[in-house]
Amino acid sequence: MIKKYFFITILSLFLLPFSIHGKDDLPDGLYARIETSKGIIIIDLEFEKTPMTVANFVGLAEGTIEHSNRSNKRFYDGLTFHRVIKDFMIQGGDPLGTGSGGPGYKFPDEFHPDLNHKGPGTLSMANSGPNTNGSQFFITHKETPWLDGAHTVFGHVIRGQDVVDAIQKGDRIISLKIIRVGAEAKAFKVNQKIFDRLISESQKMSKELMEKTGENALAVIKKQWPDAVTTAWHSVHG
Repeated sequence: MIKKYFFITILSLFLLPFSIHGKDDLPDGLYARIETSKGIIIIDLEFEKTPMTVANFVGLAEGTIEHSNRSNKRFYDGLTFHRVIKDFMIQGGDPLGTGSGGPGYKFPDEFHPDLNHKGPGTLSMANSGPNTNGSQFFITHKETPWLDGAHTVFGHVIRGQDVVDAIQKGDRIISLKIIRVGAEAKAFKVNQKIFDRLISESQKMSKELMEKTGENALAVIKKQWPDAVTTAWHSVHG
């Protein structure tokens, strides 16, 4: 009997880390489990509010979309955090480790009014300007509101912020795995066709928004300065 209880106790201790860092105790949602050389980070991914950006992240992590990192199908596994700024953020996702690498493509920004850089643990896309997202991401140490509207927020740390804070330049992503809990998350599958469709839909929406914004601006100008519209038309067509 003593041996039986001893075995159960040892088994429970062995399984405990898998429960803590696995999916058994997570509510419904889509998560990224990042095992680093400093520990494990669990991130809640906003797949409903930023589906295109999350699809990119998941597709790269699981190797279900095309990318340029031929050395590893699972894009992020083995990469380093190549840029770390104290009291600001940690940045990874560059296969070159220089800050200039990516997956071999770029995709549009995807901003949502409910998502911002409001505190530590914000997961956001690194970029080199508007609509230049690729594979690089960063996780914040603190609130960084000046990044709102410039970088796409697509998740937040729910466990392991202490690991984020301990990460130093050169620390490695040992593995990045996606955890699906619940029917909606399990239905969120990514392949090249799905990702391409999301990009196309985003570009279409952006174009329609720009056209609508232009029409509204023209209507305001026409109402307040009708002569300006006539003059502008004649200068182009006259």
